[in-house]
Parts: sequence; structure tokens; C-alpha cells
Amino acid sequence: MSSSRTALCFLAACSLAALAGCSKAKPPEEQASASNPAPADPVKSAESAAPAAVGKAATVVMAGADGSMKTLRQGTNGFTCMPDNPATPGPDPMCMDGNAMKWAEAWMGHKPPPTELPGLMYMLEGGTDASNTDPYSTKPDKDWIRTGPHVMIVGSKSLLAGYPSGPRPDTRAPYVMWAGTPYAHLMVPVS
Repeated sequence: MSSSRTALCFLAACSLAALAGCSKAKPPEEQASASNPAPADPVKSAESAAPAAVGKAATVVMAGADGSMKTLRQGTNGFTCMPDNPATPGPDPMCMDGNAMKWAEAWMGHKPPPTELPGLMYMLEGGTDASNTDPYSTKPDKDWIRTGPHVMIVGSKSLLAGYPSGPRPDTRAPYVMWAGTPYAHLMVPVS
């Protein structure tokens, strides 16, 4: 499996909030819960992660029952979007550009991410994370960190200077997630 395809599988099956045990992740239709059911229309769910002009032209992928990636639609703009992951307690469809994909591949592989190669991820439906300090946490220490609609800027350490971080961030203002790790990135709320 190519590294890009592996990263897509990882992100689609595990999302940003459910990292460990990815190889054991169930397909979305088996992960759905009453609190966060599987999306009825995965393409529409994936598109909702980004502005309409980005989402409509993006490649849309989803994890298959066997863990392989299924391309639901081939895109034309260099962005890849994934539908909500019903294994997490809140909505979390995401859409990322090619630079963000390189960052995600490094993160998934526990390898050093690209530096000073900024990438952009949209999560306009919001997201739910287990930890703001541990990039590989799968269960929250206390409560899930719920972030409303936001964009993430990854791959640029210099961009993070001056922004707050910590275990319980104010998600209504820009903050650094996973500070002090190679995967630190800026979370920027949008409305």
C-alpha cells in the first residue's frame, strides 16, 4: 500500500481523535453509535468539512470494510476530504491539502514531519480530540476536547510563536495543539 493511501486509510478510519490501534479500526458502518451515527451520505459529509468551492472539487475517500481506502469521487483541486468518523463522540469530517497530507503521513508513521512546509486542514463541522498534549492519545484523561468549526495549519513551527497551549485550551481562540511535540500545529476557530 502506498504511503499516501496508508495515510488516507489511517485518517479516514481513525480521524484525529482516535489514533492508536488503527490497524484494528472497524469500518465506519461498524463504528457508528447512537450519539454519532454513520453519515447517511458520506460524500456530503466529507464535503461539509471545507468551504463549498473546495469540498465540491476535492477527492473524497472512505475506509472500506477491509481497511482499504475506497475513493468515492476523484477530485481536481489537490484536496482530499473524508466523512465523519462515527467512532468519535462528535462530528469530525476533514479536508486537507497535499502539504497537510505529507504532515499526516509523518505523524502516522511516528516520523519527523516536514518543517516550514505549511499545510491546511479544514474541519468546518468541528472536531473532538482525546488530548491537546499527546498526539497519540485515544482516550481522554478527563473529558473530550470539543472544538467548533476550525482550520488547522500544520508543518510550520515558526507560525506557533505566541499562541497559547496546554491540556485544556480555550477552543474559542487560536491555540497550539500538541505543543512540545514534532506534530504541534495551530488550531484556528472560524465561524
